[in-house]
Amino acid sequence: MNTTDNSINTSDHQQPVTPSGRMIAVLTGIAMISGFLVVLTSQLTAPFIEENQRIAIEQAVSKVIPGSVTHQAYTILDNKISIAEKGQSGSLIYAGFDANGKLLGIASKAAAQGYAGMIYLLYGYDPKCQCIRGIKVLKLSETPGLGDKIITDSHFQKNFDQLDAHLNAENTKLQNPIITVKHGTKKEYWEIDAISGATISSKAVGKAINTSAQSLLPTLVPLMQQLKELSQKKSAQKESEL
Repeated sequence: MNTTDNSINTSDHQQPVTPSGRMIAVLTGIAMISGFLVVLTSQLTAPFIEENQRIAIEQAVSKVIPGSVTHQAYTILDNKISIAEKGQSGSLIYAGFDANGKLLGIASKAAAQGYAGMIYLLYGYDPKCQCIRGIKVLKLSETPGLGDKIITDSHFQKNFDQLDAHLNAENTKLQNPIITVKHGTKKEYWEIDAISGATISSKAVGKAINTSAQSLLPTLVPLMQQLKELSQKKSAQKESEL
């Protein structure tokens, strides 16, 4: 009698068997479907993101190269310039042209660490005056009302009306490094007058431009004639197609 009771009690307290195999299969299926949806979403939205980026760059180039109405992306590689193609390696630049197809300047991207994160910008170089003629902040995470004044402060933006970027006699580096100085102390054409209360963000802009220009311009300036010839050839091709 006791044996029977023990048998019954034991069976009453047995835990149900968990179908682990089925659970793993369900989770695997969910993971696969989720991954598929992520990839699909990425593929569907990529063209729109790419187009928005193209429009943003086009608008930025128009701002940093005054008077430009059209632009063309070029790549510099092994001391040669060619029209940029997707996936191509090398330094990417943007040439800005007026309504008659005349080359007005070059735009290039630059970046540096700000107060709250990286500051990404586009700056324009005018080969005629050998100077920076404008900047356009593309992305930043600076404190609203302080660091973001590098975008809204008109006095700060005037630093880039004609910021000196001459090369030295050997064309190996800038004759004078572009630096940001304390607000109200700017004396030289290659200096950037900082914004009071946003010194770190102001210095980041100067550092970004100087780092990029020190690397780009010694290579670009000797190739300007080649770039002009490329642009003239491209304009001639367009005219013949019309």
